[in-house]
Formats: sequence, C-alpha cells, structure tokens
Amino acid sequence: MNTIKVVGIDLAKNVFQVCVWMEDGSVASNRKISRQKFLDTIRAFPPETLIAMEAYATSHYWGRTLQSMGYHVRIVPTQHVKAFSHHQKNDANDALAICETACRPGLHFVPIKTVEQQDIKALRRARQLMVEQRTALANQIRAFLAEQGIIVPVGIQKLQQHLPDILKEGDNAPSCVLRRLLHTLWEDLQNLNVSIHEMDNEITALSRQQAGYGHLLTIPGVGPLIAAAFVSDVNASQFTHGRQLSAWCGLVPRQHSSGVQKRDDPLGEWLRTRITRCGPMKVIVALANKLTRIIWRILTDEVDYDMKKAFAIH
Repeated sequence: MNTIKVVGIDLAKNVFQVCVWMEDGSVASNRKISRQKFLDTIRAFPPETLIAMEAYATSHYWGRTLQSMGYHVRIVPTQHVKAFSHHQKNDANDALAICETACRPGLHFVPIKTVEQQDIKALRRARQLMVEQRTALANQIRAFLAEQGIIVPVGIQKLQQHLPDILKEGDNAPSCVLRRLLHTLWEDLQNLNVSIHEMDNEITALSRQQAGYGHLLTIPGVGPLIAAAFVSDVNASQFTHGRQLSAWCGLVPRQHSSGVQKRDDPLGEWLRTRITRCGPMKVIVALANKLTRIIWRILTDEVDYDMKKAFAIH
C-alpha cells in the first residue's frame, strides 16, 4: 500500500505550499494552500503523519500547533534544504526539497521551541537592539563633544562619568545650543540604561524557570546572558557529544575577556599554559570550545560545574 512518507510545507505569511511525498517516491500533490484553509488541509492527513517545514519565522508556532494535533514534526535547517533545491527556485520546488531533506539520515533538525524559550529569545533580541542604540547614541555624543575640542576617555561608563561635569556651565563648556542637545541625548542614554537593566531582570526571571539554567551559572565565564542564550536556543540532547555543539555554535575568536586567565585554579592554569604555547587568538577559540563542551555535559547530566570532572572532558 502506497502511504504518505512526508508532507513538506514551505511556510509563508498568507499562502503555504504543501507537498505530499509518498513512500514509493512519487509526489501525490504539490499545491498552494491559503492560510485560512491550511489547518483543514492538514487535518485530512492521517494522525502521526510526518510533517516537515523549513526553519522560518513562524516554524516554531506551526510546529507546536501541528504537534498538538497529533502529527510528527521536523523543522529542517535552511542550509540543508538549499542543498536539495536542484531546479529553479520556486515554492513547489522548495516544498519538495523540504520533503527530501526531512528524510535524510544524520541531520540535526531544529528542536521546536516552547513559548517560554521564544519569549527569552525575543527579550534577548530586544535587549541587543537597545545596546546597539545606546552604543550609537554614545558615539554620537562623543563626536559632538570632539567637534568642540572636548575629548572623553573611551567607554560608555567613562562617558557617563564625565558628561554631567561637561554639561555644567563654565569657560570650557559647550555652546548653549549644544548643551541643550546633549542634555536631551543624556536623558535618552539614561533611559536606555534603565530599559536594558529591566530587560536583564526579565530575562533572568524567565530563564530561571528553564531546566539547566542554574547549573550553567556555576561555570566560570558563563553569566546570566550566556546561560539564557543556551537555554533558549540549545537542546543538548540533539548532540551526541560536546564537539558537535561547538561546531553548531560556529565558534570564532571574538572574545576579549582576560578575567578567566587570572583565576588561581586548574582552568586559569590550563589557559595560561596554552597562551604561552599557542598565542591568545587560538587559545580564545580553544577556551570557547572547552566551555561549550562543559556546557553540553552539564546540560546533558543536569549537574553543577565540577572543576576536576571538567578537565577530564575531551
């Protein structure tokens, strides 16, 4: 009997492409469905049918919805779908490529996020936007001051320390017009500080409800934001070992923190030894990989960080 192997869905805002791929490799149908008729179309398929979709802005929402209806759902990473798009790019070919990709062995599919995980991620993105706005605002203030011959030391904290004194009237004070403008920008900067702080508190409160968050905070170099990123984005069970998680993270040498190497413990000693041997840039990547593998182990075993066990991980 020729049964359905997988239903591939190319998601969109209002019109979805639904491809039905059969066990014998034939395509039973590949047609467009409006958003209003989408769920009625899905209900026509037998329970526990495998439904696949590409990772998209709404894929987690639809994944949860279809799972609640009794279907098996796989969210396929975009880069893998592209590898199976052999013909001209259109919705029908994309839906067929999703079907083919979903049946490939050895692929890491995207775990369906809970509402809480998506909330944490939304807060993190909003916080990042605010941080970028604050940086841009600080740079603009610094540029206005530099045009008046007033140079402020590098760093937002330094700017915030010096700005109140600069805004006071005096012989070296900016003009009245610029001083009024800087007062307005200074208020905006303070408001962003408050918003970012409130966002941090909300991220922490939500993250504490996620499994593994408290364990992650016991790792040196892992703070609330990094821990929140892992509990909202990573499902450790989908990786066989820590190396897979490190590769998935796409680690690159961008971190510039030096606090870890000052630690008087095996981690600090491990880091200092490798800096002497390999140089700081390579060691930054090595440290990031090391911490990521430790994170995988802690999330998998649901335990706190243990220095002795951590340095037995390979």
